[in-house]
Amino acid sequence: MTPQKKATVVSSSVAAILTLIKLVVGIASGSVAVLASAIDSVLDMFVSIFNYFAISNSEKPADETFNYGRGKIEALASVIEGTIICISGLFLLYQAIKKALNEETSQYLEISLIVMTISIIITVSLVIYLNRIAKQTGSMVIKADALHYKTDVYTNAAVFVSLILVNFTGIELIDVIVGGGISLFIIYSAYELIQDGILVLLDRAVNEELVEKITEIINKEEKVNTHHLLKTREAGSQTFVEVHLVFDCLITLMEAHKVSDKIEDSIKRLDTKRDWIINIHMDPYDDFVINKEK
Repeated sequence: MTPQKKATVVSSSVAAILTLIKLVVGIASGSVAVLASAIDSVLDMFVSIFNYFAISNSEKPADETFNYGRGKIEALASVIEGTIICISGLFLLYQAIKKALNEETSQYLEISLIVMTISIIITVSLVIYLNRIAKQTGSMVIKADALHYKTDVYTNAAVFVSLILVNFTGIELIDVIVGGGISLFIIYSAYELIQDGILVLLDRAVNEELVEKITEIINKEEKVNTHHLLKTREAGSQTFVEVHLVFDCLITLMEAHKVSDKIEDSIKRLDTKRDWIINIHMDPYDDFVINKEK
């Protein structure tokens, strides 16, 4: 099992445990903040399960149907995950407003405090683990999962503070305000996931710093006169690079090929964690300039 798959199994299991605990306490106590956190954990569990299947498919090799592989499934998963998070935030906001209108009260606050303390400790540990796997593999899905559970840490901390304040003051409005604030924070956190996923689906180029490094490698090669049509994009753990290199018309194909291989190897060394797919087209003259003049 790859580190990415293992990470989704771990996060799914953790979410399932937290869901069970929070739902029981949330329903029993009547705290909208605890219930909000419980519903968020339910969604965490389903999202992590979905991520497992997304990673499984994205890791499949290219074939006759999917010539470039299935890496974009990860970006699609990120968009779906962000959308689910946004919907859950709207539902939690509804629950907070409903409690305020019905003037409901919270119970079993002591038990709720214990549950939220345990939840914070478990979630912090999970975030540290997921961040380590995300850095190790460069997986967009695991990065999204880590960000998701990071928001849960803030959510659980806010619920914890809310329960303490309600316990000491008896003011139920605090629970409503915190629950509503958590819902708005959840909606806000979903924006980055959706944005990143959509940009990958639209074939956004890799970051500008990496493009500059690739350009620098090409320009350093003395036997390359110039280059054009440098294109980059990402899909899952794969990074695609396409470029036209212009050589002297008298250079042999063998020599030009060796230079291209050297450039390709140098680009791959920029980040050994990436799965590089590099396609170099060799030109005997700058046809790009000629075509532009036409």
